[in-house]
Amino acid sequence: MPAPARFLSIAGTDPSGGAGQSADIKTASALGAFATSVVTAVVAQNTCGVRDIMPLPHSILRAQLDAVFEDIAPDSVKIGMVADSATARLVREYLERYRPKHVVLDPVMVAKSGDRLVDDDGFHAVRDILIPVADIITPNLPEAAMLLDRPVPADRAAMQALASGLSTLGATMVVLKGGYLSGAHSDDLVIMPNQQQWLEAPRIDTRSLHGSGCTLSSAIAALLPVSDSPLTAMREAKAYMSGALKRADSLKVGHGQGPAHHFFRWW
Repeated sequence: MPAPARFLSIAGTDPSGGAGQSADIKTASALGAFATSVVTAVVAQNTCGVRDIMPLPHSILRAQLDAVFEDIAPDSVKIGMVADSATARLVREYLERYRPKHVVLDPVMVAKSGDRLVDDDGFHAVRDILIPVADIITPNLPEAAMLLDRPVPADRAAMQALASGLSTLGATMVVLKGGYLSGAHSDDLVIMPNQQQWLEAPRIDTRSLHGSGCTLSSAIAALLPVSDSPLTAMREAKAYMSGALKRADSLKVGHGQGPAHHFFRWW
């Protein structure tokens, strides 16, 4: 058998196991990639909300990045929570030095609980430093609205109206997630240089949405090295996400918004 793709998560932690780096590692492993990780911040959170955030010193962040890039040479990198511009510049330094083939950025700014995860410095770090070096970004509707200083879209037409603005931020492709819309479907809009494509799926009736953004972006990153095109990776990631949400309530984890079932195909 061929060696698995090498996947790197650069993100914050989640001690409750459903979001952040926990979701990244579970997702990549479930999809057949070898998962490695670099921690940007220790986050005290669970299914009910975020309690505290402690960004790690840049010296230990640099040491982690050295350890992984010098030895493992990741095929794909998924970037999650980055708390400040200095951290973002450090991450960008390594991306530009080692040039991994695939970089997926989940512009994490607001948790599912509604808690804001970054301050203004962190917001500008994502928009101005990291998005320009990403191949794919995966904002949800509130994050896309923040990035463009526009109202949160309320329908598919409003999502499409954001496409031109999102395309100017610097990433090659955008997956604009439509989960915040109401209705029977949860459709995502893929924005590519010369076209747009809808990824359609029925809405799953569940409150277990903790870490769903982390999971989708990690699924895309894990699948990119073994897919014939980015759009194929996105479609397969969307199907995996739907399955993980469909079986999520069977986990019975937490008292708030529970996690997706990352191993629904095996357990």
